[in-house]
Amino acid sequence: MNGKIVGLVLLVSALLAGAGLYWTQVYAFYEEVEAEPGGVQLTALVSEMAEPVAHDGFEAIDAGSSPLRYRACFDVAMSLPALTETYVLYEAPVPLEAPGWFDCYDADEVGAALESGAALAFLGEANVVYGIDRVVAVFRDGRARSWHQINRCGEAVFDGRAAPEGCPPPPERSE
Repeated sequence: MNGKIVGLVLLVSALLAGAGLYWTQVYAFYEEVEAEPGGVQLTALVSEMAEPVAHDGFEAIDAGSSPLRYRACFDVAMSLPALTETYVLYEAPVPLEAPGWFDCYDADEVGAALESGAALAFLGEANVVYGIDRVVAVFRDGRARSWHQINRCGEAVFDGRAAPEGCPPPPERSE
């Protein structure tokens, strides 16, 4: 009888811990991001600086626990040909998954559209946080999705290697 009670306590504890871990990962740290004037930016070809882009229907989430948790959905008025003539394309975009409850963002849909050419990825802002770029994928119909992605500088520095040539100096580490 005592073994059954101990087993039941262990099973219930494991279920509660699992549920708590799931809730923490999927819900706990995310917050809605309010639209700000000039909040959606793309990096211009000429100046190589991020500049505001007219947009509508902005929805976004982010979490202070990781710079990679940013996801956004919005619409842009400019056509893809106009965007490609004005802004920097992003090489090797990899849309990251969003929590299932953030309905407007579907990483699989964005990835498929990027592969087929139904969407193009642009550099929103380089090093929005050191080693992390904001990427914006724009569909032919004007829908846009944005996420944060580790860049080559971040890949090296986060792995403990020296920053590659052309990267800004990494921030001082606090121990």
